[in-house]
Amino acid sequence: MIKEVIVASEEKMKKSIELLKKELQGLKAGRANAAMLDKITVDYYGTPTHIAQLASISIPEPRVLVIQPWDKSVIKEIEKAIQKSDLGINPTNDGQVIRLVIPELTEETRKNLVKVVKKHGEDTKVAVRSIRRDANDKLKALKKEGNYSEDEIKRTEEEVQKLTDNFIKEIDKLVEAKEKEIMTV
Repeated sequence: MIKEVIVASEEKMKKSIELLKKELQGLKAGRANAAMLDKITVDYYGTPTHIAQLASISIPEPRVLVIQPWDKSVIKEIEKAIQKSDLGINPTNDGQVIRLVIPELTEETRKNLVKVVKKHGEDTKVAVRSIRRDANDKLKALKKEGNYSEDEIKRTEEEVQKLTDNFIKEIDKLVEAKEKEIMTV
């Protein structure tokens, strides 16, 4: 039972890190990245469908995304969905493919993006610490039941703390790397 607390906590912390990675991938850093389109859905015959399921997405140049729909009749719908999204990029289409030219980021935009990255990092740290708190609460409940010695509970609490520290370090590394990517001109 005591080991299950550690395993469950580690799993939840890993999921928090994965979520952070996805969030950071979706942020544009002045370079083309197919993950920018992950949150955009297109109304495809009445069904909300992700662009990646309707077209092939390629990056022929560092700041250009090319979307080539398999069904040419959906080009207008994809274009509308991109315009309605929070990407802030105007798509151009030649009847065959849609091109997205990612604009160069201004200094102010870069600084705002870094703030967003830091906020995502902080939110993830809060989630990890919350998982630690829940684990410690479970351990205290086990201690009250009397099935485990105080030493076992203390050792497990220390293990949970080590896990937390390691995940916090990983979050800091991810945030720092994304910050560097954004600030690099």
